[in-house]
Amino acid sequence: MRLSSKTNTLLALAALIALAPLFFPSSYYFRVGSLIFVNGLAVTGLVVLIGYAGGQISLGHAGFVGIGAYACALAPVHLGLNPLVAAGLGAALSGAIAWLVGRPILRLKGYYLAVASLGFGALVSMVLANEAGLTGGPDGMTVPDPGLRALLKSVAIDLSNAAFWYAFSAVVLVIGAWLALNLYHSPTGRALRALHGSEVAARTVGVDVARFKLQAFVISAIYASISGSLLALQNKFITPDVAGYMHSIELVTMTVLGGAGSVIGAISGAVILTTLPQVLTVFQEYEQVMLGLVMMLVMIFMRDGLLPSLSRKIRGRGQ
Repeated sequence: MRLSSKTNTLLALAALIALAPLFFPSSYYFRVGSLIFVNGLAVTGLVVLIGYAGGQISLGHAGFVGIGAYACALAPVHLGLNPLVAAGLGAALSGAIAWLVGRPILRLKGYYLAVASLGFGALVSMVLANEAGLTGGPDGMTVPDPGLRALLKSVAIDLSNAAFWYAFSAVVLVIGAWLALNLYHSPTGRALRALHGSEVAARTVGVDVARFKLQAFVISAIYASISGSLLALQNKFITPDVAGYMHSIELVTMTVLGGAGSVIGAISGAVILTTLPQVLTVFQEYEQVMLGLVMMLVMIFMRDGLLPSLSRKIRGRGQ
């Protein structure tokens, strides 16, 4: 029986996640792996917005990451919620804010949309940094333990902290990738891909352009929020930097670098830009220069992204 491309993608992703720990020389690599999965989840949401919905660039998505992260810190303190429930609340809040913010800004195009979304992200970052009485200000605040490790320990599954968050973040990423791939093959996904080809042509055949662009924005915001919640839960501490401008730029760069039209491509971009700074520490003060050089080379010679370009070259050689 021949498997679908969606199933093959998910199986390949799950296999890589399961096999990677066999090559980890220390628990530190579990930490790096969990960060890759956190970033991978955020960029999967950006694939829906940038790749599926016709290149809607958002430079403020770290704002939604910050909302999800601080929901896990604030809701347990002020509402008495378990941090996992708080993560769901943060995702719902991010979706609602994205719906309200997206209605006016998604009428803009090109760099106007990018600048408008950048303003939203900057506003969230400023609120988190300045409302010290609520958020702890620049010093940040602690995040309560959700108690998941203790629950697993009660059924004789005892993982180290790093291994547990590696496994938990991996499961969330695979679920997120599965949902995004299902969306791609759904009627909504086909409508979004029609926007990618031409908004005018899509409107001509009856696609409600504004509604579907807004849906893509809301979905990507929810992904970003859950990503922020995962980061907060595993770090047990959060600062306003998580909602900063540079984090938004990093997420968009990961998405475009790996291939914005492909879920597995964008995740590969997250792998590269999360691990590369660890590798380039041997260059010390030249680290940022080397990182920028690698990104420039990929964007010049592999404009569709790293994974799609390599895949196309391999298929061309096989013919």
